[in-house]
Amino acid sequence: MSVTIRLRRGGRRNRPFYRIVVADSRSPRDGRFIENIGYYDAIKEPDEFVVKRDRLVYWMSKGAKPSDSLKSLLSRRGMWKDIIQEVNDIHKKPILKEDDVEKPIEMSVEPQADVGPESEQGG
Repeated sequence: MSVTIRLRRGGRRNRPFYRIVVADSRSPRDGRFIENIGYYDAIKEPDEFVVKRDRLVYWMSKGAKPSDSLKSLLSRRGMWKDIIQEVNDIHKKPILKEDDVEKPIEMSVEPQADVGPESEQGG
């Protein structure tokens, strides 16, 4: 299942109101969604944009891809680079200290007896 974070349109004619939702990419624009994580009202002056940042980072760290329009909204507010940084920080592997690393077990290897060449008859 491919998950996207996108805008879901609401409101009335000539008065759009968008909800920011996490949805299956195969579902219709205004159809079924997994979670509502914010909203965007472009009509208000200044336009109103609210997003649950922790949930956005969570879903992106799980592999959800934001839509182009959502990326644009986040970029205009200067949030996109910070969110990408948070997602990348989640995926970094922890650095191990020397004390935390187990030392490899030393195994003694005994040399095997030399085996002479096989006879010409095979065998």
